[in-house]
Amino acid sequence: MNAPSSPPAVPAQTPPLTPLQSFRENWGWFATAGVTLLMLYFLGPIMTPFVVGGVLAYLGNPVCDRLEHHGVPRALSVGLVFLVFFAVLITALVLVLPMLQDQIVQMTQNIPDWLKWLQDVGLPKLRIRLPAGIRLDAAGLRSALTQNWSQAGDIASTVLARIGRSTPALLGFAANLLLIPIVTFYLMRDWELMLKRVDQLIPPRLRGHTEEFAREIDSVLSALIRGQLLVMAALALIYSIGLWLTGLKVALLIGLVAGLVSFIPYLGFATGFLLAIVTTLVQDQELFALLPVTVVFGIGILLENAVLTPLLVGNRIGLHPVAVIFALLAGGQLLGFSGVLVALPVAAIFAVGARHARKRWLRSPLYWGRGAPPPPDDVAPPGSPAL
Repeated sequence: MNAPSSPPAVPAQTPPLTPLQSFRENWGWFATAGVTLLMLYFLGPIMTPFVVGGVLAYLGNPVCDRLEHHGVPRALSVGLVFLVFFAVLITALVLVLPMLQDQIVQMTQNIPDWLKWLQDVGLPKLRIRLPAGIRLDAAGLRSALTQNWSQAGDIASTVLARIGRSTPALLGFAANLLLIPIVTFYLMRDWELMLKRVDQLIPPRLRGHTEEFAREIDSVLSALIRGQLLVMAALALIYSIGLWLTGLKVALLIGLVAGLVSFIPYLGFATGFLLAIVTTLVQDQELFALLPVTVVFGIGILLENAVLTPLLVGNRIGLHPVAVIFALLAGGQLLGFSGVLVALPVAAIFAVGARHARKRWLRSPLYWGRGAPPPPDDVAPPGSPAL
């Protein structure tokens, strides 16, 4: 008779590591992440073309995927999207720049009239008096310049010196503009390959949760970037047409400024409204002329809050206006202009992470107490809103 076989040995389960033990075993990875963030901080001044290229590649990648799904090779689909995008951009610039140039020239030609209105009407209403002998017109400015020629010469030399020192910055700006389409093309071409390589770095035990987290981030970023760009374009169009109908001579200039700055809550509205009020007062010199301008911006802010933002952006981002302003200021402080560009996407990612962390915290044993049974997924903790 054969001896009864013994049951297979069950491998002993390794107890989970404590946070301190996990840090000790993986301190090298934490140090690498810290060094990487530090390098990004110091490389902030050169990050602008890569940030802009990454945003453009992110916007164009879904179209490339659709073309590739219909049998178009990846390189050809990227080339088509790339050419169409920049053709539309160049066409828009060709159409808009001449009109902007005309309005800027018209605005500079009106500067003497504005100065005269400021001296004769604006400052007296504010009970502000200029020093004796000073007038804000061509003759007055020429006389003041003649009387203070030596100081003017010093100022001119200072301005010229600063212009000379700013030449490298201008060359760097031009180089960044040339780099943007190059970076966009290569990122768009290799987008799927980069995603696969990043996916390979994720531990298998974390892959399911990480993919869910990444899908939510992608949904939020899509709503934020694509939607906000559409809102900015729509507001620029609304303000430009509305101010043009009121008879404002620089309607396109003010409308574009208000639309472009509208990615900061209410700043585009406030900036455009203030510029339109000042320009209207100088142009018409009548308080009644402010009524149609007020109506235009009232309609604009109403459409932005009630129609455009809910329709094009939605409520999936979950960023409070104060959090948006803080993110923009923090990004500008840390990385300059590049930080302003990435501030809202990074803040949206942090918002997604905060929502996940909140859910885990409200279901954790530390919240309910040691030994307490975990609550069902559809039951919210006492005193908290439903998840």
